[in-house]
Amino acid sequence: MTGVNPEFVKRLEPLSADLGSACFNCGTCAAICPLISEHFPRKMIRYVQIGAQDRIMEHAQDLWRCLHCGLCTQTCPRGANPGEVILTLKRFVTAAWRKS
Repeated sequence: MTGVNPEFVKRLEPLSADLGSACFNCGTCAAICPLISEHFPRKMIRYVQIGAQDRIMEHAQDLWRCLHCGLCTQTCPRGANPGEVILTLKRFVTAAWRKS
């Protein structure tokens, strides 16, 4: 069972100015991503929105597959900047790994 924490996004705020709050989960980023399947980066943005920190940590290895080509950000109809969300999650996961 996944724990949901709406306050999780506040823990990420010091790591980034853009956390994908404009995202409405249309899937354009997932459709354009040349490397990743299984709805990446869409699912990671959704995990941030609902505060599913355990899911982010469970799928952390997927974050490092992203090459930051910028296609997801360029094609986002809402300007949610999925690439920045992925970078923020990399910072978060790295900090969590260092603490453990």
